[in-house]
Amino acid sequence: MAFTVVILAGIFQILFGVFRLGRYVTQMPYTVISGFMSGIGAILVILQLPAFLGQKAVGGVMGTLSNLPGLITGVQPMELALAVITVALLWFTPASVKRYCPPQLLALVLGTLLSMTLFHNAGLKTIPPFEAALPTLHMPTFSGGQLRLMFVDAAVLGMLGCIDALLTSVVADSLTRTEHDSNKELVGQGLANIASGVFGGLPGAGATMGTVVNIQAGGRSALSGIIRALILMVVVLAFAPLASTIPLAVLAGIALKVGIDIIDWDFLQRAHHLSVKAAVITYGVIALTVLVDLITAVGIGVFVANVLTIDRMSALQSRKVKTISTADDDVELTAEEEAILDQASGKVLLFQLAGPMIFGVAKAIAREHNAIGACQAVVFDLSEVSHLGVTAAIALENAVKEAIEVGRQVFLVGASGSTENRLQKLKLTERLPTQNITTDRITALRLAVAAIPADD
Repeated sequence: MAFTVVILAGIFQILFGVFRLGRYVTQMPYTVISGFMSGIGAILVILQLPAFLGQKAVGGVMGTLSNLPGLITGVQPMELALAVITVALLWFTPASVKRYCPPQLLALVLGTLLSMTLFHNAGLKTIPPFEAALPTLHMPTFSGGQLRLMFVDAAVLGMLGCIDALLTSVVADSLTRTEHDSNKELVGQGLANIASGVFGGLPGAGATMGTVVNIQAGGRSALSGIIRALILMVVVLAFAPLASTIPLAVLAGIALKVGIDIIDWDFLQRAHHLSVKAAVITYGVIALTVLVDLITAVGIGVFVANVLTIDRMSALQSRKVKTISTADDDVELTAEEEAILDQASGKVLLFQLAGPMIFGVAKAIAREHNAIGACQAVVFDLSEVSHLGVTAAIALENAVKEAIEVGRQVFLVGASGSTENRLQKLKLTERLPTQNITTDRITALRLAVAAIPADD
């Protein structure tokens, strides 16, 4: 049933792509992107330290960090030397050579040759021997008692795979200055996981390290990824004994250089100059990526960044909530509109909203209830509202209700498109006489003045 869960996870991923959910995963600020990129790079560097120093892996990032003193004191000079030579080859390969041979391949071949000649008797650790064979088919099997659990596990696996794959795609976009199709990526990942489950494989997602190495080697298209996979399959199936001669120190040197390159050094050096908040988010995401996990780091980073952005946007948009009872230099009014407001002597209140009205603006709308109580007629001007969120719409509805309840004449101006549609769904327009809903401000102001009781 385990392979059936993998197949179901692939189906979920295809559905996520078909319903275009991928774009929601990749909409994140650069501070978070830089943070998890650098965090992934730091993880790669840390995980290579045991093999780089000629030691056995000690289990994960925290295990490596906690055992670092022992790893350093037990360093194997020959393996360390080979790893350093590998990194040097990657760092100092001339550009003229890189045009014809990826430095990673050059370092792998030369490092392996050195291990077989100069370091032949050094007892270097190599890739353990492994047996490879063609996979067998595993048809889906379902158990009635486990069906619910299978679907839940498949949905979780599918979601985690989607997030992992799309975050890898974001890293690739950052390195190549391109833009991927998130939904197509999810469909492709889903098809691949269905195939993996059918052949008895584990669920997979985008591999950041392999992607970065591919890009650094010159790969730019989907074909490069296909070629990489085919070469790996050929090596595993046909050249397994040869692969077992590759020293772990060489692989550690290559992976360590990849990790260093993934770290966003350029932004990290400038983050604290650009914004203290940006630096805190970036370094926080790095720490969480390394010490907790990538999904948690990105989730918390996006949440904090969005809260800060919403707070800033709300403060800016709150300035667009204005109540005017007399001519105001901060508001663009025509000469006739100014004359009408002056004529009303403060008895007509122009309640103007502009720009996107998100939920953070609701408090600014609610704060104007005192101004509503001090007039005889209120004109709500929505002519310049580009978006009216649900919370802001309800705050506006409450303001209209309050004005009506205290006996004020209420007029609505300029509601159109999605704004008008939202007000209709709230049935706000039904609370007002048809003649009190106008398309232009000057008409509404004239009607408001005419509606003021004569004895006032």
